[in-house]
Amino acid sequence: MAATDIDADPETALETLIEAGAVDEAPDGTLSTTEEFEKTLAVYHDIYGAVSTEEFHQTVSDLFGVAPENVEARLDEFGVTRADVVAYLAAKSFLDVPVEQDSLLVMAGLLVEMTSSSPVPSALDELDDGTFESYLADHPDAVVLVWRRFCEPCDAMKEDLDAILDRVPDGVAAAGVDGEAADEFCRRFDVESAPTVLCVRDGELRERASGRQTPDEVSGLFDRVY
Repeated sequence: MAATDIDADPETALETLIEAGAVDEAPDGTLSTTEEFEKTLAVYHDIYGAVSTEEFHQTVSDLFGVAPENVEARLDEFGVTRADVVAYLAAKSFLDVPVEQDSLLVMAGLLVEMTSSSPVPSALDELDDGTFESYLADHPDAVVLVWRRFCEPCDAMKEDLDAILDRVPDGVAAAGVDGEAADEFCRRFDVESAPTVLCVRDGELRERASGRQTPDEVSGLFDRVY
């Protein structure tokens, strides 16, 4: 990830994606990823979206020739997220012709913008790396659910979300986090999979449960913590 990585022309990158069938442009100019590309994206999301931070950093090291111990600083320097890396790999696989690394990075940024709809249900307050600290300071008792896109257990758990929220005790806030967009949050709370339920009491993490949880299972979790 050198400084030249951000110098590729976005218009040319977008034209390449449209010609390859990865992106559709509607008559009104609206851009969206195609169903065919979404299938490829889902594959790479499944492979790299939920790996540990150490494994993810090794992937970045292998891709860009960055020493593993420098990966985190380089990602922060260029504002590259896990979602960007997943999109980069998906675009590289989807395109029929070789594309320079700097152009692929630009394509990844464009693709993430088009597929950036949050996996956090609207019933929850959504937190990110810029807001979770102040939110938890204001709500020292809180249930935080971590979600990811293309996550079958997450989608299954969302079907029970109303029943889960009904079991959240009075006075306890309920919030959600996009596990791919909140790297600092996930590092702070050691979250490596989704869905994950975090129970914070008096400002401290008391218990967690990873994987799909039924309403009865989260009810037992809440009873122990609150």
